[in-house]
Amino acid sequence: MNYMALLPEGLLIGFAVLVLLVGLITSQKKILGYITLVGLLLSLGLIIKDWNLTATFADAPLYGAIVVDPFSQIFGAMFLIVGVLVCIAALEGYGKHPRQDEFYSLMLLATVGMMVVAMSKDLLALFIGFELASIATYAMAGFDKRDPRSIEAALKYFLIGGLSSSLMVFGISYLYGLTGATHIDTIASVFAASPGLAATPAALFAIVLLIAGFGFKMAFVPFHMWAPDTYEGAPSIVSALLAAGSKKMGFAAAFRVFIIGLVAMKLDWYIAFMILAIVTMTVGNVLAVVQKSVKRMLAYSSIAHAGYIAIVFVIVAYYKAPDAAVNLAVTGGLMHAFSHAIGKAGAFIAVAAIGYMIMSKDGVDDPNHVDNYDGLGKRAPLTALLFALLLCSLAGIPPLFGFTSKFVLFLSSIEAGLLGLAIICVLNSALSVYYYAKVVMRMYWGEPRGEAFIEPSTYVFVMAIAVIALIALFAMPDAVYYWAEAAAHAVTGV
Repeated sequence: MNYMALLPEGLLIGFAVLVLLVGLITSQKKILGYITLVGLLLSLGLIIKDWNLTATFADAPLYGAIVVDPFSQIFGAMFLIVGVLVCIAALEGYGKHPRQDEFYSLMLLATVGMMVVAMSKDLLALFIGFELASIATYAMAGFDKRDPRSIEAALKYFLIGGLSSSLMVFGISYLYGLTGATHIDTIASVFAASPGLAATPAALFAIVLLIAGFGFKMAFVPFHMWAPDTYEGAPSIVSALLAAGSKKMGFAAAFRVFIIGLVAMKLDWYIAFMILAIVTMTVGNVLAVVQKSVKRMLAYSSIAHAGYIAIVFVIVAYYKAPDAAVNLAVTGGLMHAFSHAIGKAGAFIAVAAIGYMIMSKDGVDDPNHVDNYDGLGKRAPLTALLFALLLCSLAGIPPLFGFTSKFVLFLSSIEAGLLGLAIICVLNSALSVYYYAKVVMRMYWGEPRGEAFIEPSTYVFVMAIAVIALIALFAMPDAVYYWAEAAAHAVTGV
């Protein structure tokens, strides 16, 4: 077995331990951020180098519970890119925090958990990865212990996360009882061999439980209640990790389980998934329009994007068999998850930068209120420009990669013969332009509320990396398209 394929995850675990040990013996805590950054970059480099690697671990001690393939690699790259952006931003945001060792160690372990989920082909391994990432991010959401909003965010996240985990493991137990297995491929083969088993009440109940469990992680409506409060109350840097990283972990798990499972079970559930996708994107966009807090607006925007990616499940359930349209849908879903991860991480880090400047100079109670963004184009021109470009990518406006990923994703629904769904997606995307543009207009046409800011260079650097990456991927989309296509093939077999 090629255990070298697990080196990226092993490096992150080693660096998490190293950060804690170095934190015990040094008073120069900022060095811990640089150590973490080295670990993340090394792991990212290994994954990019071996992006098309396939390594299975069928023998002891793993027994096929995990697999390294283009699907796990593309999600691993997403998680590591988000981790790099968050880590660099934390050098500014937590550069003087006395507990940096715990922060960086938790971030590394959370990233490992997300990567384990993407590699899992067994429901028990998947659940363990979920819990590793979740427990670490619960603590990170409440990292600012003196801020009541941070504590409230962590508590809500913990309670809802515990509920979703309970539903998930309940669904897993039902599937095990029905099939005698927890390996996803084995479960799929049992259902394929016994078509009547998929229609039994127990099987349907198990699928509903898993949809609810994964729905909480992905923030589908009506399982989205925790996301706005958690993203708003958590430190903005942590919100970037949650919205851009942890949420994509839910999609990695759902793609593995539902795409393979739905094809095997041949359930005619595309209407149910279509309603779920349409309601999620519409509720997310409509509620984002009325928000006064920019962080809360980004939270509801993230819910809307989850609805866009959910059309993948609609198309899989519609065809009920591996097909070129299914492969295109998964490819588009992976591309949009990739673009959204970079854009959303950069946007939340921009909010962190703006909040940092406003609190240090203006001393307002709520730096995230949209009124505080008036005239930001004059007070912090570089930050405003980069934030505007990140919002344009989220809205799907060229020349940014968010346009390319939405185009491929929406095109897949047209190719599948679901023109009405594509039209609803386009209309929702047009609605999102309104609330993104509202923030941009306040920054450039609003009356400045004070003198010019001294822009935090580290935050600006992170935003610039995200914007440059989105522009470069728009100019060279094949770099992600072929990777996403190979990842889709690893899941669908087409």
